Amino acid sequence: MSIAEIKVPVLPESITDATLLTWHKKLGEAVQEEEKLVDIETDKVVLEVPAPNSGILKDILKYDGEDVLAGEVIGHIDIRASETETKIAATKTSPAVRKIAAEQGIEPSTVPHHGNRVTKADILQTPKPTSKDNLKQNFSERPEERVPMTRLRKRVAERLVKAQHEHAILTTFNEINMKAVIDLRTQYKTAFEKKQGVKLGFMSFFIKAAIAALQKFPIINASSEADDIIYHGYYDIGIAVSSERGLVVPILRDVDSMSFAQIEKGIADYGKRARNSQLSIEDLTGGTFTITNGGIFGSMLSTPILNPPQSAILGMHNIIERPIAENGQVVIRPMMYVALSYDHRLIDGREAVQFLVTLKNAIEDPTRLLLDI
Repeated sequence: MSIAEIKVPVLPESITDATLLTWHKKLGEAVQEEEKLVDIETDKVVLEVPAPNSGILKDILKYDGEDVLAGEVIGHIDIRASETETKIAATKTSPAVRKIAAEQGIEPSTVPHHGNRVTKADILQTPKPTSKDNLKQNFSERPEERVPMTRLRKRVAERLVKAQHEHAILTTFNEINMKAVIDLRTQYKTAFEKKQGVKLGFMSFFIKAAIAALQKFPIINASSEADDIIYHGYYDIGIAVSSERGLVVPILRDVDSMSFAQIEKGIADYGKRARNSQLSIEDLTGGTFTITNGGIFGSMLSTPILNPPQSAILGMHNIIERPIAENGQVVIRPMMYVALSYDHRLIDGREAVQFLVTLKNAIEDPTRLLLDI
């Protein structure tokens, strides 16, 4: 018999452990080389572990929800076994064992055992799955469900608390009349999509406007490190994207040199990969400024929290038609509130307010973005 080890891959720098999310194969099943075998969650992304060889999944040493280390062996593959052998070696269980397994929420075929039979002792020695706790079925109690936080959720929580404790975060607000951008988008969105193969959204306008404002106020594109302020001569913009695992912030690099179409394609690609858990560590590393759009969920106003070591973050919100005064007349216009949260240790209120005014002017008169004025 020739056995291949299934190991946790090398984890990104500064990450010491991870969580085993899901086995995609059961004990005794045939696997093909390079076939996705296990999902492992780090603080930022989900890593896919492929099968190192073709064969039969012989045993599982780590189960869903357990912590694992880089290079740790989590299972073995019998690389000489065949599918015929698999059928012969299929695990057998008695009715009593199947009943206990069902009560414990355990799949019998995943239980470590000797020979071709899973015993009651094998079941009782197997820890209950930790990825999901069963609903309480006692009708005398109201149902509850206890689900462990994902590693990403815990990491986000830690970073948010740390950001609030270590930075002097203030938020300034403004409102933007979106009529000009909406009219421009309505006029050209069909031609844009036909030529570029991607929809024209609002985010590209805001990214372009943010770049213009960051160039005017470079401190807002800076970051902090100990007692130093680091000014960045480039513009790597983090775009907050929602996924089933939580909020992730992939980075668009050198956005100042990108066209509207390139920005929209980059955002669409990141959104798709976030939903499919295909973002890499490199996609999420770095960034000089972040934009988050709570408006897609209906948020009217919020105070975004910094993404350290960045010094500021822009929050976009829902577009609502509201009455405003325009040339002495009350008119109805599509308005959006915007918020800039910033680290007051680096950025003065005057710079934060002027940044938003510059952004507002660019959005309300988008020809400024085209003429670079």
